[in-house]
Amino acid sequence: MNTLVIDTSTTRTSCALFSESELLFTSQHDGATEHAEALPKMVASALEVESAINQVVVGMGPGPFTGLRVGIVFAESFALARGIPCIGVCSLDGIDIDSENYIVATDARRKEIYWAHYKSGSRVEGPFVSKVEELVKRSEAKFGFGFTEPVYPSPHLLLVKSKSSPVSSPLYLRRPDAVPTSERK
Repeated sequence: MNTLVIDTSTTRTSCALFSESELLFTSQHDGATEHAEALPKMVASALEVESAINQVVVGMGPGPFTGLRVGIVFAESFALARGIPCIGVCSLDGIDIDSENYIVATDARRKEIYWAHYKSGSRVEGPFVSKVEELVKRSEAKFGFGFTEPVYPSPHLLLVKSKSSPVSSPLYLRRPDAVPTSERK
């Protein structure tokens, strides 16, 4: 089974193609506002490697509204046009740390983070959006190490998690910045 994996939940756009669990193609593009430009080119390159796609897996967030929307709509449209399934997965599930009890957190902007709590590789709490201080106060997980470079969702882990933890709707966790004029006060 050939699976196209897409994630646009962070500043990085990622696209990968797997045959079962064998990686056939992978591409990443860094650019917080460039998801819509990068993703079609990446998918076109993946299709040059293998055009027979059986399913699509897409990161459903949490993440910024526009970036998520680009990836989700692209994945759902691609799957619909081909008559194949589109499976959503929590993007934080694609970041695994070799630890028994840990927190995965990504930048939510506005001095906030998106986070989830994991035990033995399984999400037990979240995802949420909060200030870092709020997480530190309420968490039983130990803090003490981090990464000096950003860590992004792994397409392979998103593929694996799609089999056990599918997500059916986007995980926006907060309202978008843009609102219709009628809702402004």
